[in-house]
Parts: sequence; structure tokens; C-alpha cells
Amino acid sequence: MAELSDVYFVDGMRTPFGRAGEKGMYWNTRADDLAVKATIGLMERNPGVPADRIDDVAIAATSQTGDQGLTLGRSVAILAGLPQTVPGFAIDRMCAGAMTSVATMGASIGSGMYDVALAGGVEHMGHHPIGGNADPNPRFVAEKMVDPAALNMGVTAERIFDRFPHFTKERSDRYGMLSQHKAQAAYDAGKLQPDLVPVAVKDADGSWGLATEDEGRRPQTTMADLAGLKTPFRPHGRVTAGTSSPLTDGATMSLLAGGAAVKELGLTPKMRMVSFAFAGVQPEIMGIGPIPSTEKALHKAGLSITDIGLFELNEAFAIQVISLLDHFGIADDDPRVNQWGGAIALGHPLAASGVRLMIQLAAQFAERPDVRYGLTAMCVGLGQGGSVIWENPHYDGKRKK
Repeated sequence: MAELSDVYFVDGMRTPFGRAGEKGMYWNTRADDLAVKATIGLMERNPGVPADRIDDVAIAATSQTGDQGLTLGRSVAILAGLPQTVPGFAIDRMCAGAMTSVATMGASIGSGMYDVALAGGVEHMGHHPIGGNADPNPRFVAEKMVDPAALNMGVTAERIFDRFPHFTKERSDRYGMLSQHKAQAAYDAGKLQPDLVPVAVKDADGSWGLATEDEGRRPQTTMADLAGLKTPFRPHGRVTAGTSSPLTDGATMSLLAGGAAVKELGLTPKMRMVSFAFAGVQPEIMGIGPIPSTEKALHKAGLSITDIGLFELNEAFAIQVISLLDHFGIADDDPRVNQWGGAIALGHPLAASGVRLMIQLAAQFAERPDVRYGLTAMCVGLGQGGSVIWENPHYDGKRKK
């Protein structure tokens, strides 16, 4: 008999994130192979989980074509050497793809239908530029359902500035600079490396190398550097490359399990899923999406924003994170927020990013027994937001002095 179950994030791993394009380290690497590497790395690190016990594999990609097509969950499972009895599927919610993989598999475990599942995402933006294979329905524009510019994420970021005049470019620049500095400090302290799966890569000359760290970081960034950058989305605009996530290639994978499986297999979960929510907003200003999705997730959990002790927010754009923090009355430089940097420095391989947020939150939970709840949240193309609230299994009830 199926019984309702707690849902646990047992573990998560990812590939290092690479710069998209011909000069990026993954230009000669297939997208599905990145997902295979993340899957193999995760399974090898969790030998107590028999591969034939995995009930399903959900892998997200935004551009489901070419080396990102062919029902990724199933094809990657086969390529990663999982038994052929393990099924899989592909999923798409643009930037919140991997987050939706986790939510979907989590709901399946929570309802007692599944015991153990893999959930992740991959995006090779070098091979598949955002929207590259899309054919938007002409009715979107003809019937004025969506402004054509709503399909340009940078333009939607500029519109957050338009709507909230108290947000300044300088504030956004400072946030972008600090993301770079925090990410490098986390690297220097060895915080991120344990969850990275090394990937063999081949350069343009056919020489092999090993990708072991995120490629797009710019730790020397200063406010003066950012002040001089062009504003590509609007003349005299306020969004620059320095306050946007770079185009990125990479894959993430997580291992989820229900309470009975955790006990039976002797697993040590890193987080417990408390609630999740997705919400829609005007596509023209999609960056505010995580505000209503977070409100919904908090309501479902019976919590308030003051209960959240750690935040991992996807930095699609600095201004998008600032809009959420401002709404909830949290300072831009609050130490609870993205303490190891975010997507501006590390990269944002669209459908893969949600699980990166979870991997970092899980690692922070282990260091912070004084924190009970954490939030992973992100904005989503076409006007959506996604949020997942997690509980720290290491919580000891003692507040940090």
C-alpha cells in the first residue's frame, strides 16, 4: 500500500559550468554527456543506493533538440549505465527545469508512488542558444497577449528598473560585483569543489583536458569596471553583462528519496522538502516571478519569510534578486543570501540551475545547525517563478549568537 511520505534531498552533484560558445570548455562536448557525467558522479558517491531501486529519472532541458533531445531522462539513464528497468523522461520549464524535476519527483515520492528518484537538468547554451529552435505562436503578438520584448530576458530585467524607480544601476552593479567576490571566496575556501564532477574535455586542437571548476568567474571585478560596461538591452539602460548571468553550459543531478527508503538503505539526507510552489506573472516583467511563488510556498509551509535562515536565489540578473529582497525587506548584502555567490559569477545553464541552488544550500545546511529552514528560488521565462523550501536535518535548535 502506498503511504504519504516525507521527501528528502539525499545528495546532489554537478559538472563544472563552462562558458557557452566556441571558446568555452564544453564546445566539443555533447549536452547529454554532461548529464551522464553528473549522473555517474552522483551514483558513485552514493553506493548504498542500488541502481535498480531508482523509480524514475527526470532531466530538464529548455531546448529539447539535437544532443538535448530524445527523452533525456531515459537516454541519459541508459548512457550512465543504469539498469534498463529504470524509466526516465524529459521536462521543460525554461530556467526552472531542474527545480521542476525535483518538485515533480518529490511529489511522486511524497504521495508514496516512488521510493527513490533522480532529478536534474542540463543546458548546452553553446549548442542551443536560448530560443534558437523556438517558433513562438504569432498570436502572442498579433492578439497582444505578450509584448514581443517579453521573450528577451534582458529587456524584462530593464523593466524591473522602470517599475521600481528606487532601484538604481549602482545598487545592481554592487550586487553583481559582490557575487563575483563571494564566489571566489567560496572557491578559495574549498566550499564548491566537493560537489563538482570532473569532466574530460577536448579543445579545438583535439587535446584532452579536465574541467574541474566553473569557467566564467571574474573575481577581480570592481565597481569601476561595471560602470563602464555597455547596456546591450537598451540605450543608456541599467542592465549590463556584469549584472547578468553569462551564457553557460552545464548539468546538475540530485538524488531524492522517501522516508522509508532512507531508513531501509541507511541514507543520510542533506535536506527535507517542506513545500514548493510555482507562480505566473506578466511575461514582460518575469523577474518578479519568485515573489508570488515564494509567498505561496511559505503559505503552504505555514512559515513566514523571517523563518528562512538561508537563501539560494538564482541570479539571472542582479536586479531580479534585488526585487525579491526588497519586497521581503531583506538587505542586498544580507549574509543569509547567496553567501557563496551565484549565477552572475558561476553561470546559469538554464534548465540545470535549480539543482545547483539546492546543492549549495545543502552544503551550507551542514555548516549551520543553527538554521532550520532555507529557500531556493528563481525567476522563469515567459513570466513565472519557482520556490522550494527546505528543512535542515542538522538543525539543533540553538540560535547563532
